Amino acid sequence: MTSIAQSADVAEGVQLGAGTKIWHLAQVREGAVLGENCIVGRGAYVGSGVQIGENTKIQNYALVYEPAKLGKGVFIGPAVVLTNDTYPRSVSPDGSLKSAHDWEPVGVTIEDGASIGARAVCIAPVTIGRWATVAAGAVVAKDVPAFALVAGVPAKRLGWVGKAGVPLRAEDGFWVCPQTGAKYIEDGNSLKEAEDDA
Repeated sequence: MTSIAQSADVAEGVQLGAGTKIWHLAQVREGAVLGENCIVGRGAYVGSGVQIGENTKIQNYALVYEPAKLGKGVFIGPAVVLTNDTYPRSVSPDGSLKSAHDWEPVGVTIEDGASIGARAVCIAPVTIGRWATVAAGAVVAKDVPAFALVAGVPAKRLGWVGKAGVPLRAEDGFWVCPQTGAKYIEDGNSLKEAEDDA
């Protein structure tokens, strides 16, 4: 059963999966689609037509601008911003106010299981690979490979993380999760699960 706080602003026609919760002062715009068991925290914004997979958490005051696409099990930390305008301007060169039709929105894609830390900014168009982790406060201006751990301004890869989110350790030609024991193989500038190679 879905739950929408009385102070939330959820537009008509929004699709909410079973078990999804929209908290106080959150806004979910027309055409947005949220899968089952999602959480949209206090004061968060979900733009028109944004697609969000099941079991995704959007924490307080995060801004998810259209046309973002979030996979399953994505974590969006507090005050994260997913942008949508490559060359933002309030006015045209002649000084007249721009309208919604005067620019082309571009989106951020976040693949299954990825996590974006508090106050990070993802500058569209970028793709955050599956199970990647973006550290708090990072500014992401380039695509992030699957399982990468990135931090800084601009964000750079510091290492690899597994599905548990814990940094991996190099052991006997593999990257190993100290929490689960899962093994991964480095393949160029990306990582994949060891069993994918079988």
